[in-house]
Amino acid sequence: MDILNPAEWAKPRGYANGVAAQGKMVFVAGQIGWTAEARFESDDLVDQTRQALRNIVRVLAEAGGRPEHIVRLTWYVTDKHDYIARNADLGKVYRDILGRHYPAMTLVQVAALLEDRAKVEIEATAVIPA
Repeated sequence: MDILNPAEWAKPRGYANGVAAQGKMVFVAGQIGWTAEARFESDDLVDQTRQALRNIVRVLAEAGGRPEHIVRLTWYVTDKHDYIARNADLGKVYRDILGRHYPAMTLVQVAALLEDRAKVEIEATAVIPA
């Protein structure tokens, strides 16, 4: 896997501008912050993010993948101001679950998610080396 950050660009914090990889591609559907039993244990953004990232890791493991195989994450949040205000806490949760691996990422604020209690939904794409 090659991280793509043009030399003349400022170094991004917490993400990569691009990733080139070869291997088995895995597409993880948007994961929200509920448990395997489809129950929310919290309405807090950080707690839901923790669970959504755990869900991604669990689905990825089904294909034999690990967090370091993730090449792209797309985050959908219902409140970008909450995301920005909680950025340090979100960063800690991210590192606790995915480590210091920073793939290409996009963050989008949406008016709502399908599940009314959901504050965040995260999609992942991974490439597992052959």
